[in-house]
Amino acid sequence: MTLTPFETSLYRQLARFFGQHDFALLPEKKQFRKVTPTGFQNIILSPSYYGPTTLLDVNFGCRNEQVEQIAQQFLPTLTDFRPDANTLLISIGKYKQVNPPRFSIRTDSELDSVCAQITDFFEETGFDLIENSMSLGTLDTILNDNPAQPCPFVYNQTFRCYKGLTVASLTHNPHFLGLIDLYRHQLTRQSQNAYEAMNFDRLVSYLQHYSPN
Repeated sequence: MTLTPFETSLYRQLARFFGQHDFALLPEKKQFRKVTPTGFQNIILSPSYYGPTTLLDVNFGCRNEQVEQIAQQFLPTLTDFRPDANTLLISIGKYKQVNPPRFSIRTDSELDSVCAQITDFFEETGFDLIENSMSLGTLDTILNDNPAQPCPFVYNQTFRCYKGLTVASLTHNPHFLGLIDLYRHQLTRQSQNAYEAMNFDRLVSYLQHYSPN
């Protein structure tokens, strides 16, 4: 693939830092990724170009393979994209609740400053946050502790219903049956789509008979 000059400079500045933390550069996917026994952790770099200004969105998160192997069977994700689907994903700007949420870059010196801010964030907060979010227990807390409220760690709240219920099943969450009703109601309100309701009911049936052994 062909990289833009901005991407080339961005990756050159960040590759050594993320490499020291076992994150490999995957330029075709615009991310740094660390493979783990249960899935992967990643940092996705998404530039948008507006004349002399580049806006950079930096998302970070993780994938739990067990969760995704189940949930993706019932989600409309294109087959080719399923192996790369994140379980959790949030931008630095959204996590820090800053406005505007994206980095604005016009000069080389501003790029240097943004790269320093990115590395500082991951050293101080980001790496620990990703690492601590990998377990099923933590995923259950993030996705299901406040099921009636949008989850900031998932961009698609419809997908959150599927993944939250999947995690609740795998952790034997005592509120599993209540979550079925709550997430079904949310899907009905969000999509008004009979096909969505059918897919969710298929997931429910699958989980009720699923055994990891």
